[in-house]
Amino acid sequence: MQEPAWGLLVLRKLKEKYWSYNSRKRLEASLALPDNRVFSEYVKAEQEEVLGLAAQGIPNQIEERLDAAVNWLSTAQNATDDDGVSLGYFPLSGQGRWRPSYPETTGYIITSLLNYAREFECEDIASAALNMADWEIEVQMMSGAVQGGAVCLPGQQTAAAFNTGMVADGWMSAYEYTGDQAYLDAALRASRFLADDLDESGFFRTNGDFVRGGEVKTYTCLCAWAMYRAALAADDSFLRDSAIRSIEAALCQRNELGWFKNNCLTDSHAPLTHTIGYALQGIFEVGVLAARKDFVEAAKDSLAGALSSLQHNGYLSARLDSEWKPQADYVCLTGSAQLAILCFRFAEQFNATDFLEAGHKLTSFVKATQLLVSTNESMVGAIAGSYPILGEYMVGGYPNWATKYFIDALMLQRKFLH
Repeated sequence: MQEPAWGLLVLRKLKEKYWSYNSRKRLEASLALPDNRVFSEYVKAEQEEVLGLAAQGIPNQIEERLDAAVNWLSTAQNATDDDGVSLGYFPLSGQGRWRPSYPETTGYIITSLLNYAREFECEDIASAALNMADWEIEVQMMSGAVQGGAVCLPGQQTAAAFNTGMVADGWMSAYEYTGDQAYLDAALRASRFLADDLDESGFFRTNGDFVRGGEVKTYTCLCAWAMYRAALAADDSFLRDSAIRSIEAALCQRNELGWFKNNCLTDSHAPLTHTIGYALQGIFEVGVLAARKDFVEAAKDSLAGALSSLQHNGYLSARLDSEWKPQADYVCLTGSAQLAILCFRFAEQFNATDFLEAGHKLTSFVKATQLLVSTNESMVGAIAGSYPILGEYMVGGYPNWATKYFIDALMLQRKFLH
């Protein structure tokens, strides 16, 4: 007899609670180990220090914090055996505290580092970013796709549409920085894979093996931004139209409050601000490039909804339900940085001063979590997955993409404060 759907849901939730409890106990045991003394002391002091700094606000210290974040990404690249960037630093994971290279996020880190290099005339950072772009070409799949997960041997690779779009973003930035046709060719191979991967409704079919299956993934519409850039560079109407289709499909997932269905890695009933940020950035940036006012207005309405529970000190719950109500007792720092970027972009493009204050609050909160001094140098400059750092998103670690989006937010904030 087949178990009813509600029974399967209850069983899944019970299993998740069981594994969450066991993971928590293992973390507590790891914190007690002598090798983790520095990190353990940070965990104990974190809440009071961060909330104190956030309450004061940190409007300045932009260059200092930018430099620390960029230096940490350089360290993350040097921590690997290739030119990719380590997935991140996880102090409690024993011998392998620095994870292997992660193609997906190395891709869009290229864009952040090239923007930084251009602004501050740092050729060493530009060189490191272009080495990443070259490495990404080396590991690109024959189909044009980019693999899901950490880097692996070609025979073990499985394609993932979202990862492909994020690396295409980096290749387009490398092409725009250098004019090297090899980067545009790689981006076009990736974009054509993506265009062919769209189903009749405009959603990508190939979500890969590293996210929960059984549903479309609305946030993958961020791929459309890189596709549209590639289309403009190659004057390719098929790619341009495909990018538009992807955004239009995503907009069909909105409810009357501007919240998106099917928009999370794991729990679509209360998606992470991280994946909300992905979806909104794709809709907004394609809207700007394509002069689609309807896209921009939709992103604006949804951003206002996401910010409706933002606290005065910049604290924003990691998960928001279909009424934009908080559903988590921690912050997804990546998501907060992403929403700050959108606030600054609206202010930059459309003089939307109503979003500017929210952008400053979000960025100041994330700043307050960044260590500028520590006896554990691998923690200096990085942004954690969650606040508190033992929150449920990338628990106990520093994923590289949190620091990437922090850099992007600081670069935009700098424009308004200088």
